[in-house]
Amino acid sequence: MFNDIYRGKKVLVTGHTGFKGTWLTTWLLDLGAKVCGISKDIPTKPSMFEELGLEDRIEHHIEDVRNLAEIERIFTDFKPDFVFHLAAQPIVSLSYQDPLDTISSNVMGTANVLDVLRRFAHPCHAVIVTSDKCYENVEWVWGYKETDPVGGRDIYSGSKGAAEVIFHAYQQSFFSATHKVRIATGRAGNVIGGGDWAADRIVADCMRAWSENTSVEIRCPEATRPWQHVLEPLSGYLALGQGLAEREALHGEQFNFGPKAEQNHTVKDLLADLSYYWNFQSASDAFVVTDNIPFHEAGLLKLNCDKALSSLKWAPTLNYKQCIKFVSEWYFSYYEGKQEMFEFTLEQIRAYEEEALNQNLVWCN
Repeated sequence: MFNDIYRGKKVLVTGHTGFKGTWLTTWLLDLGAKVCGISKDIPTKPSMFEELGLEDRIEHHIEDVRNLAEIERIFTDFKPDFVFHLAAQPIVSLSYQDPLDTISSNVMGTANVLDVLRRFAHPCHAVIVTSDKCYENVEWVWGYKETDPVGGRDIYSGSKGAAEVIFHAYQQSFFSATHKVRIATGRAGNVIGGGDWAADRIVADCMRAWSENTSVEIRCPEATRPWQHVLEPLSGYLALGQGLAEREALHGEQFNFGPKAEQNHTVKDLLADLSYYWNFQSASDAFVVTDNIPFHEAGLLKLNCDKALSSLKWAPTLNYKQCIKFVSEWYFSYYEGKQEMFEFTLEQIRAYEEEALNQNLVWCN
């Protein structure tokens, strides 16, 4: 898997206690990597990171990426071969409540990681994760390409667009082709999967409500998203890390990672399909539509992933039904309490790998 490039290597993950960070950390451990994680806190209760007992399996640091001196100390001591920068303020609703915290975390946090890397003497390959929301979204029906303008009409989107601008400026100013560190950015969004309990995320809200046999309130039932399982973009990030290590030409590039085209579904459709696994007699019992829309949300946002297919030979693995099954079964196992969740999470990762191998996808070899 990934040409076995992560086995025995030191991999540093920022934001490792978050939803995507926990899945990535678990996958890296299964790939044979030695993992160091940096996060400012445990972001949710319950916490997938805690449920999986990852603190005892890795080098674990509670530190804010905005603390430049401490971040540099950890990098210098650990000497990573690979870096995956995921640390961010990821919740759109919170960006309206505290815009400056979102901007400082997502922009200055990214700048700090890049600033440490520009002075790094150890050979390293870094994937800087931003978001599909970095694009100036005009809600057109075709997917955004990496060459389309970045921007954002809300604070969260603007912070991700700004992070991409900072990345480009640092790469052009400090990371020459002969630098010991190679960097690239990965863009993905609308990720769902087991273990997400973040505030104001549709699947997390559903699971909290449905586990207590209550319906969930939704704001924008007709909003369309390219739903993808969390393992899809993570496979892209890992393929990009491998690519950086093996090919100098990828240095400084940006890549989109999105699902198959058929996975564009409305929020209403997603909830109806998820609710099937929770034995609701009717989807109408699973959710109610509220008129409370406290902030702007894009109605349509999708990515063009041709560049990842061409340059990395990466393609998504799961179809929509498989994605829904993975999500539902993880939460069922958790709430029923019948299986150790670290092992169950590994089972899903290995099932995902097996499906990719069955499809003869090049990136997984």
